[in-house]
Formats: sequence, structure tokens, C-alpha cells
Amino acid sequence: MAGKFEVFVDAEAQYRFRLTAPDGAELAVSGAFSDKAAAVAGIEAVRECAGMGLISDLCPAGSAPVPAPAAATPAPVPAACEPRRVPVDGFRKHATARRAVAMPHWSGAA
Repeated sequence: MAGKFEVFVDAEAQYRFRLTAPDGAELAVSGAFSDKAAAVAGIEAVRECAGMGLISDLCPAGSAPVPAPAAATPAPVPAACEPRRVPVDGFRKHATARRAVAMPHWSGAA
């Protein structure tokens, strides 16, 4: 099961959204938006950009990592996210067959 986005109104009457894990844990909370349509547009932007987002380490050099609490366990990876495995031998057979019927490649040499 995937996490979910929840749109809500904060104490200052501004719209925000939160991303929750399948177990209900809060993963992220957005900045404030003036209306619900803007919050929904923010969710769409997060969905579009977050999957391949880069990680930037902004910690000071030489800082020690904070150990995770002993009770915290990582969430299981859903079956839909597991990589698909392709038999190597089958792939090589098909690639060889495709090369055999391919048109000749021009090298540009005269």
C-alpha cells in the first residue's frame, strides 16, 4: 500500500498538505497555500519531482550521524516497487536476433 496525501487547514486558516506513510506516520508537511487548488497543485508538483529528486547533504562537515531509535523499523517495500528480473540468457538471445536482422550501420568511412 502506498502513502497518501492529505489536504488540511492549519491553525492560521491556510491550506497545507501532508504526506503520510501506509502506517499513518507523518513523513512531510507542506508550506502554506492560500487556497485548496494551490495545495492540490503543490501535491502534483511533488508527485512529479520527488521520485527522482537528488539528495543534497547540507550537514556540517565532520558531523556525526544521529542513530535511529531502536524501535524504528523500515517499512516493507511494496511488491509493485520490486525490480523485475529478466533472465540474462534470454535477453542475450533476443539481442543477438535483433542485431542479425538490423539494417547495416553506416560508419561514415569512404
